[in-house]
Amino acid sequence: MNQRRILETYCRDHNILNYRFFVDDGWSGANFDRPNFQAMLAGIDSGEIKTVITKDLSRLGRNYLQVGMYTEMLFPQKGVRYIAINDGVDSMQGDNDLTPLKNLFNEWMVRDTSKKIKAVFRSKGMSGKPITSQPVYGYLKGEDGSFVIDEEAAPVVRQIYSICLAGYGPTQIARKLTEQNIPTPGTLEYRRTGSTRRYYPDYPCKWATNTVCHILERKEYLGHTVNFKTESPSYKVKKTVYTPEEKQMVFENTHEPILDRDTWERVQELRKQRKRPNRYGEVGLFSGLLFCADCGSVLYQQRYQTDKRKQDCYICGSYKKRTTDCTAHFIRTDLLAAGVTENIRRITSYAAKHEARFRKLLIDQNEDGGKKKNAARRRELDAAEKRITELSAIFKRLYEDSVAGRITDERFAELSADYEAEQKQLKDRAAELEAELSKAQEATANADRFLKVVQKYSGFEELTHTLLREFVEKIVVHECYHDENGTRKQDVEIYYNFVGKIDLPE
Repeated sequence: MNQRRILETYCRDHNILNYRFFVDDGWSGANFDRPNFQAMLAGIDSGEIKTVITKDLSRLGRNYLQVGMYTEMLFPQKGVRYIAINDGVDSMQGDNDLTPLKNLFNEWMVRDTSKKIKAVFRSKGMSGKPITSQPVYGYLKGEDGSFVIDEEAAPVVRQIYSICLAGYGPTQIARKLTEQNIPTPGTLEYRRTGSTRRYYPDYPCKWATNTVCHILERKEYLGHTVNFKTESPSYKVKKTVYTPEEKQMVFENTHEPILDRDTWERVQELRKQRKRPNRYGEVGLFSGLLFCADCGSVLYQQRYQTDKRKQDCYICGSYKKRTTDCTAHFIRTDLLAAGVTENIRRITSYAAKHEARFRKLLIDQNEDGGKKKNAARRRELDAAEKRITELSAIFKRLYEDSVAGRITDERFAELSADYEAEQKQLKDRAAELEAELSKAQEATANADRFLKVVQKYSGFEELTHTLLREFVEKIVVHECYHDENGTRKQDVEIYYNFVGKIDLPE
C-alpha cells in the first residue's frame, strides 16, 4: 500500500493520468518470470505502455544483469521512459552513473538473504529434523515437525512393497493400484489440503509408474530422515536438482518405520534385476533369479505349446541370443519348482526341529571358523595391538636418544628400520584379523535374519513369487549330463538371501 501511495502521488504531481499498476505480491524480485511483470512486458511489446515507474530500482528486479538489460537495452529500444522515484533515475534526463552500482547492491542483498536462508536450512537439516515442507507419502507431519504414520496411506506403501516382492515391476504395480481405485498421493493431498499441484481431477486414482518408483526407493520408510536430497545451483536459478547420494544426510531411527529393514533391502535387490512380463503377460516364477553356471548369463523363460501339452522352461540368455559360445542349459519350470520347493521345505523342517543347531550351522558355513577360532583371532589381535603400542613408545625413545647423541645416526637408522618393518607387518595382520572378526559378527547377524524368514514361512503350502524372493538370492543352473546308466542329470545350486548355499546334514 505504501508503494502504491508513493506512485500515485508521483503521477498526480507530474500530471500523469492514464496509469495502471502491475503488482506481484509474494514473488521474489530475483524472479523475472513474475506473472504481472510479464504482463507489463507484453504491454511494452504491443506499444501500449510508454512509461514504467517504480518506487526504486529494486522494485524492477534484483538481478543487476537483467535489470541493466531492461533499463539500458529493452526500454530504450522500445522508446519506453523509465523512472525510479527514490533513486532519482529518469531516462529522459540522461544516464545516472550510480544506477549500475545501485543495481549491484540490490543483487547483493538477494545473495546475502539467500545465504542466510540456506544457513538456517543447513542447521535445521544437520539436526536430524525433516526440512521438507511435504512429508513422504505414508507419513504426516506431527506437531514437532517429525513424521508420524498416516494410517490411511501406510497400508498402501506396505502393499506396494509386497507386490514388488511378488515379482512385479513399477508399471504393473501402478496398474494394480489403479484397478483397485486407490487415491494417488496427489489426490489424497488435494482432499486434505486443497492443493492442486499434483491433482488430476479426471484421473484421481490413476497411478503413475514414476510415483511407484519413488515410493520403492524411499529410505524414510525404515524410520530414517533423509535431508539435502535436492539443491538449487544458484540463488538466480529456481530449478532444483537432485544431489548425489553421498552428499545426502541420513539420520537413522528418527520416527516410526512403516517397513522392516529386510523387506526394504530385498526390494532394492529385486529392483536391480529386470523382471519384464513375457509375451503371455506374465512374470515368470523364476525371472531374474536364474543364472547360467558357465557364462553367467540370466536364463530366459520359454514356452512350448502344442495341441497336447504346454511346457514352460528356461534357457541360457547367451545361447538364446547367440552372443557367446554357450549351451542351452535347458531346465523345465515344473521340475525346477519341485526341486526348489523340496529344498526349502527341508530347510524349514530342519530349522523347526533343530533351531539352535541350524543357527550354528549357518554361522559356521559363513564366518570361516567357529567360536574357538574367533577367540584365537581376538587374542592374536589384542597381542598385535599391544605390540604396536610398544613399538610406538620405542620409536619415541630412539628418537630422543638420537637427538641427545646417546646413539649414532647409523645405529638409529638400523634400529628404526627394523622396528618400522615389524610394526607395518603387525598393522597389516591386525587389519586382516579385524576383517575376519567382522565377517564372523556379520555371519551371526545374517543367520538371525535368515531365521526370521524361515520362521515366517514355516509349513508353507506352495511356492509363490513372494516366498521365493524372500528366500532366494539366486539359482545357478549347470548344463545337464548323463550318468553311467544313461539317466539325465542336472546340478542346480541355490544361494539363499543373507547366508548363501546351505549344506544340511544328511
